[in-house]
Amino acid sequence: MIGLQTIAVAFAMFSALPVPQFAWNQKNMRYAMCAFPLIGVVIGGLWCLCGALPLPMPAKAAGFCLIPVWVTGGIHLDGYADTCDALSSYGDREKKLEILKDPHCGAFAVIRLCSYFAAYLALCACVDFTPRVGLCWTLALVLERALSGLAVASFPMAKNTGLAHTFATAADRTTVRRVLMVLAALLSAALLALGGWALVLAALLVFARYHVVSNKQFGGITGDLAGWFLQKAELWMLAALCACQWGGLL
Repeated sequence: MIGLQTIAVAFAMFSALPVPQFAWNQKNMRYAMCAFPLIGVVIGGLWCLCGALPLPMPAKAAGFCLIPVWVTGGIHLDGYADTCDALSSYGDREKKLEILKDPHCGAFAVIRLCSYFAAYLALCACVDFTPRVGLCWTLALVLERALSGLAVASFPMAKNTGLAHTFATAADRTTVRRVLMVLAALLSAALLALGGWALVLAALLVFARYHVVSNKQFGGITGDLAGWFLQKAELWMLAALCACQWGGLL
Protein backbone atom coordinates (compact mmCIF):
# COMPACT_ATOMS: atom_id res chain seq x y z
CA MET A 1 0.00 0.00 0.00
CA ILE A 2 2.83 2.41 0.89
CA GLY A 3 4.55 1.51 -2.37
CA LEU A 4 1.50 2.47 -4.42
CA GLN A 5 1.08 5.66 -2.42
CA THR A 6 4.75 6.51 -3.03
CA ILE A 7 4.26 6.14 -6.79
CA ALA A 8 1.06 8.18 -6.60
CA VAL A 9 2.87 10.99 -4.75
CA ALA A 10 5.55 11.13 -7.48
CA PHE A 11 2.95 11.21 -10.25
CA ALA A 12 0.75 13.73 -8.44
CA MET A 13 3.66 16.12 -8.00
CA PHE A 14 5.59 15.70 -11.24
CA SER A 15 2.90 14.88 -13.80
CA ALA A 16 -0.55 15.98 -14.88
CA LEU A 17 -1.86 12.41 -14.89
CA PRO A 18 -4.83 11.66 -12.59
CA VAL A 19 -3.94 9.69 -9.46
CA PRO A 20 -5.90 8.76 -6.31
CA GLN A 21 -6.12 11.56 -3.78
CA PHE A 22 -4.84 10.95 -0.25
CA ALA A 23 -2.88 12.77 2.43
CA TRP A 24 0.87 13.03 1.90
CA ASN A 25 2.99 12.07 4.90
CA GLN A 26 6.54 11.21 5.89
CA LYS A 27 6.11 7.54 4.95
CA ASN A 28 4.74 7.90 1.43
CA MET A 29 7.11 10.77 0.57
CA ARG A 30 10.24 9.01 1.83
CA TYR A 31 10.98 7.23 -1.44
CA ALA A 32 8.94 9.36 -3.85
CA MET A 33 12.09 10.40 -5.74
CA CYS A 34 12.77 6.72 -6.48
CA ALA A 35 9.38 6.57 -8.24
CA PHE A 36 9.95 9.81 -10.14
CA PRO A 37 11.75 8.04 -13.08
CA LEU A 38 8.58 6.02 -13.77
CA ILE A 39 7.08 9.15 -15.33
CA GLY A 40 9.78 8.82 -17.99
CA VAL A 41 8.49 5.33 -18.77
CA VAL A 42 4.99 6.73 -19.39
CA ILE A 43 6.29 9.53 -21.62
CA GLY A 44 8.50 7.09 -23.51
CA GLY A 45 5.61 4.69 -24.06
CA LEU A 46 3.42 7.43 -25.51
CA TRP A 47 6.35 8.72 -27.56
CA CYS A 48 6.82 5.25 -29.08
CA LEU A 49 3.09 4.97 -29.76
CA CYS A 50 3.21 8.26 -31.61
CA GLY A 51 6.22 7.08 -33.59
CA ALA A 52 4.51 3.81 -34.55
CA LEU A 53 1.30 5.44 -35.78
CA PRO A 54 0.94 6.02 -39.56
CA LEU A 55 1.10 9.80 -39.24
CA PRO A 56 2.75 12.34 -41.54
CA MET A 57 6.15 13.46 -40.28
CA PRO A 58 5.05 16.97 -39.19
CA ALA A 59 2.31 15.42 -37.03
CA LYS A 60 4.78 12.94 -35.51
CA ALA A 61 7.25 15.73 -34.78
CA ALA A 62 4.52 17.74 -33.05
CA GLY A 63 3.55 14.68 -31.02
CA PHE A 64 7.15 13.98 -30.02
CA CYS A 65 7.47 17.61 -28.91
CA LEU A 66 4.18 17.92 -27.03
CA ILE A 67 3.84 14.53 -25.30
CA PRO A 68 6.32 15.41 -22.50
CA VAL A 69 4.49 18.70 -21.90
CA TRP A 70 1.08 17.02 -21.80
CA VAL A 71 2.23 14.31 -19.39
CA THR A 72 4.14 16.61 -17.02
CA GLY A 73 1.76 19.55 -17.27
CA GLY A 74 4.76 21.79 -17.95
CA ILE A 75 6.03 21.77 -14.35
CA HIS A 76 9.66 21.44 -15.45
CA LEU A 77 9.27 24.08 -18.16
CA ASP A 78 8.08 26.50 -15.49
CA GLY A 79 11.31 25.95 -13.57
CA TYR A 80 13.32 26.27 -16.78
CA ALA A 81 11.72 29.63 -17.56
CA ASP A 82 12.23 31.00 -14.04
CA THR A 83 15.86 29.88 -13.98
CA CYS A 84 16.55 31.44 -17.39
CA ASP A 85 15.18 34.72 -16.06
CA ALA A 86 17.34 34.49 -12.96
CA LEU A 87 20.53 33.61 -14.84
CA SER A 88 19.92 36.37 -17.38
CA SER A 89 19.63 38.99 -14.63
CA TYR A 90 23.35 38.73 -13.81
CA GLY A 91 22.41 39.80 -10.28
CA ASP A 92 23.89 38.50 -7.06
CA ARG A 93 22.79 35.26 -5.43
CA GLU A 94 19.98 36.85 -3.42
CA LYS A 95 18.66 38.65 -6.50
CA LYS A 96 18.59 35.41 -8.48
CA LEU A 97 16.72 33.58 -5.72
CA GLU A 98 14.20 36.42 -5.55
CA ILE A 99 13.59 36.12 -9.29
CA LEU A 100 12.98 32.38 -8.90
CA LYS A 101 10.18 33.16 -6.45
CA ASP A 102 8.58 35.78 -8.72
CA PRO A 103 5.44 34.28 -10.36
CA HIS A 104 5.71 36.61 -13.36
CA CYS A 105 7.35 35.54 -16.62
CA GLY A 106 10.13 37.85 -17.73
CA ALA A 107 11.27 38.71 -21.23
CA PHE A 108 14.27 36.39 -21.11
CA ALA A 109 12.06 33.48 -20.05
CA VAL A 110 9.81 34.03 -23.09
CA ILE A 111 12.81 34.30 -25.42
CA ARG A 112 14.41 31.14 -24.05
CA LEU A 113 11.15 29.16 -24.15
CA CYS A 114 10.53 30.14 -27.78
CA SER A 115 14.10 29.21 -28.65
CA TYR A 116 13.78 25.96 -26.74
CA PHE A 117 10.64 24.80 -28.55
CA ALA A 118 12.00 25.86 -31.94
CA ALA A 119 15.09 23.71 -31.37
CA TYR A 120 13.11 20.84 -29.82
CA LEU A 121 10.57 20.69 -32.65
CA ALA A 122 13.30 20.86 -35.29
CA LEU A 123 15.16 17.97 -33.64
CA CYS A 124 11.93 15.95 -33.35
CA ALA A 125 11.41 16.41 -37.09
CA CYS A 126 14.87 14.89 -37.66
CA VAL A 127 14.11 11.69 -35.71
CA ASP A 128 13.64 8.60 -37.87
CA PHE A 129 11.59 6.46 -35.53
CA THR A 130 12.48 2.79 -35.10
CA PRO A 131 11.83 0.45 -32.15
CA ARG A 132 15.50 0.75 -31.17
CA VAL A 133 15.34 4.55 -31.25
CA GLY A 134 12.13 4.48 -29.21
CA LEU A 135 13.74 2.25 -26.60
CA CYS A 136 16.82 4.48 -26.41
CA TRP A 137 14.71 7.59 -25.94
CA THR A 138 12.56 5.95 -23.27
CA LEU A 139 15.70 4.94 -21.36
CA ALA A 140 17.01 8.49 -21.74
CA LEU A 141 13.80 9.98 -20.31
CA VAL A 142 14.08 7.67 -17.33
CA LEU A 143 17.80 8.43 -16.93
CA GLU A 144 17.33 12.19 -16.75
CA ARG A 145 14.75 11.76 -13.99
CA ALA A 146 17.00 9.36 -12.11
CA LEU A 147 19.77 11.99 -12.22
CA SER A 148 17.35 14.73 -11.18
CA GLY A 149 16.21 12.70 -8.17
CA LEU A 150 19.83 11.89 -7.36
CA ALA A 151 20.61 15.61 -7.28
CA VAL A 152 17.75 16.29 -4.86
CA ALA A 153 19.13 13.60 -2.55
CA SER A 154 22.77 14.67 -2.94
CA PHE A 155 23.22 18.36 -3.76
CA PRO A 156 22.93 21.13 -1.15
CA MET A 157 19.69 23.10 -1.04
CA ALA A 158 19.74 26.81 -1.89
CA LYS A 159 17.00 27.57 0.65
CA ASN A 160 14.98 25.86 3.36
CA THR A 161 11.65 26.22 1.56
CA GLY A 162 10.20 25.08 -1.74
CA LEU A 163 9.46 21.84 -3.55
CA ALA A 164 13.00 20.46 -3.74
CA HIS A 165 13.58 21.14 -0.05
CA THR A 166 10.27 19.48 0.88
CA PHE A 167 11.14 16.25 -0.94
CA ALA A 168 14.78 16.32 0.17
CA THR A 169 13.74 16.74 3.81
CA ALA A 170 11.12 13.97 3.65
CA ALA A 171 13.37 11.54 1.77
CA ASP A 172 15.54 8.79 3.16
CA ARG A 173 18.41 10.44 1.33
CA THR A 174 20.93 7.62 1.72
CA THR A 175 18.59 4.97 0.33
CA VAL A 176 17.30 7.24 -2.43
CA ARG A 177 20.88 8.06 -3.45
CA ARG A 178 21.85 4.40 -3.62
CA VAL A 179 18.75 3.34 -5.57
CA LEU A 180 19.03 6.15 -8.11
CA MET A 181 22.78 5.72 -8.56
CA VAL A 182 22.27 2.03 -9.36
CA LEU A 183 19.34 2.85 -11.65
CA ALA A 184 21.35 5.53 -13.48
CA ALA A 185 24.26 3.12 -13.93
CA LEU A 186 21.98 0.37 -15.31
CA LEU A 187 20.24 2.80 -17.68
CA SER A 188 23.59 4.13 -18.89
CA ALA A 189 24.86 0.59 -19.50
CA ALA A 190 21.71 -0.25 -21.46
CA LEU A 191 22.06 2.87 -23.60
CA LEU A 192 25.72 2.09 -24.25
CA ALA A 193 24.77 -1.43 -25.34
CA LEU A 194 22.20 -0.01 -27.75
CA GLY A 195 24.68 2.44 -29.27
CA GLY A 196 23.33 5.49 -27.43
CA TRP A 197 26.58 6.47 -25.74
CA ALA A 198 26.15 10.08 -26.91
CA LEU A 199 22.89 10.36 -24.94
CA VAL A 200 24.65 9.21 -21.76
CA LEU A 201 27.48 11.66 -22.37
CA ALA A 202 25.02 14.52 -22.95
CA ALA A 203 23.11 13.71 -19.75
CA LEU A 204 26.26 13.53 -17.64
CA LEU A 205 27.69 16.77 -19.04
CA VAL A 206 24.44 18.64 -18.33
CA PHE A 207 24.35 17.06 -14.85
CA ALA A 208 27.88 18.30 -14.16
CA ARG A 209 26.95 21.79 -15.36
CA TYR A 210 23.83 21.68 -13.17
CA HIS A 211 26.03 21.04 -10.13
CA VAL A 212 28.42 23.88 -10.99
CA VAL A 213 25.75 26.45 -11.85
CA SER A 214 23.54 25.64 -8.87
CA ASN A 215 26.42 25.94 -6.40
CA LYS A 216 28.12 28.96 -7.94
CA GLN A 217 25.08 31.03 -8.91
CA PHE A 218 22.47 30.01 -6.32
CA GLY A 219 24.29 28.33 -3.43
CA GLY A 220 22.45 25.04 -4.05
CA ILE A 221 19.49 23.63 -5.92
CA THR A 222 15.80 24.54 -5.91
CA GLY A 223 12.75 23.04 -7.59
CA ASP A 224 13.11 25.57 -10.41
CA LEU A 225 16.73 24.59 -10.99
CA ALA A 226 15.69 20.93 -11.06
CA GLY A 227 13.25 21.77 -13.85
CA TRP A 228 15.96 23.73 -15.67
CA PHE A 229 18.26 20.70 -15.52
CA LEU A 230 15.59 18.31 -16.76
CA GLN A 231 14.70 20.44 -19.79
CA LYS A 232 18.34 21.10 -20.67
CA ALA A 233 19.19 17.42 -20.38
CA GLU A 234 16.22 16.46 -22.54
CA LEU A 235 17.12 18.90 -25.31
CA TRP A 236 20.76 17.88 -25.42
CA MET A 237 19.95 14.17 -25.28
CA LEU A 238 17.51 14.66 -28.17
CA ALA A 239 20.30 16.36 -30.13
CA ALA A 240 22.56 13.42 -29.27
CA LEU A 241 19.88 10.98 -30.45
CA CYS A 242 19.70 12.74 -33.81
CA ALA A 243 23.50 12.80 -34.02
CA CYS A 244 23.64 9.05 -33.37
CA GLN A 245 21.18 8.47 -36.20
CA TRP A 246 23.06 10.72 -38.58
CA GLY A 247 26.26 8.89 -37.68
CA GLY A 248 24.69 5.51 -38.32
CA LEU A 249 24.99 4.39 -34.69
CA LEU A 250 21.22 3.87 -34.27
